Amino acid sequence: MSEVRIDAQPRDEFGKGAARRIRRDGKIPAVIYGHGTDPIHITLPGRDLTRALKQQNVLIQLQLADGKSQLTLPKSIQRDPLRQIIEHVDLVVVNAGEKVVVEVPIVTFGSAEPGSLVEHADNLSVRALATSIPTSIEVDIAGLLIGTNVRAGDLKLPDGVELESDADYSVVHIVSPQTEEAAAPVEVAAVDAAPVADA
Repeated sequence: MSEVRIDAQPRDEFGKGAARRIRRDGKIPAVIYGHGTDPIHITLPGRDLTRALKQQNVLIQLQLADGKSQLTLPKSIQRDPLRQIIEHVDLVVVNAGEKVVVEVPIVTFGSAEPGSLVEHADNLSVRALATSIPTSIEVDIAGLLIGTNVRAGDLKLPDGVELESDADYSVVHIVSPQTEEAAAPVEVAAVDAAPVADA
C-alpha cells in the first residue's frame, strides 16, 4: 500500500465561485472528516493530488499548516462529467492501526479452458488495516472449465484482510463464446405499384 505526502492549506472561502477561483489557481478544494472531529476545509495542489489519485485506495499523509500531519484516505472524488477533471475530494481520517472498508481491484492470472471467455467483477469489498490495504485481489483461473463460477467466499484473501462483500457474490465466471447466428435473408415480396389516377 503506497503512501503519499501532500501539503494542505486551510480554506475559508466556500461556494461555487470560490471553488472555481481555487481551481483556476491550480488547487483543489477538499474536506477532512471522521473520528467525530469537525470537518476541516483545505485546498490541495492539483498536480500532486491528481498524481496521487491515479492509485486506488492511496493513503495521503497531509502536512497541515499548523505543522501537524494527518493520515487520510480518499472517500469521495467529484469530477467534471465531461473533462473528468477533479473538482472536489472528501478525505476520511484514518489511524495506522485502524481497519477500513475499501474496494480493491480483482486481477485474474492463469488460463482457463481453451476457447472460453473470462468474465470477472472489477472490485471486491474488503476490510483491512489502513496501512495494509492490498493493491489487488488475485484470482487463479488456471484450468477452470466453462461453466465454473468463482464466488467471493471461495477466495483466499491475504493475511489480515476480511471479506465485506457477500460470500455468494460472483467474482469470476468462465463462459463459452457467444456465437452470433447469421441473420437469415428477409424476402421482400414485390408489390405492383397501383396506377395513379389523373387528377
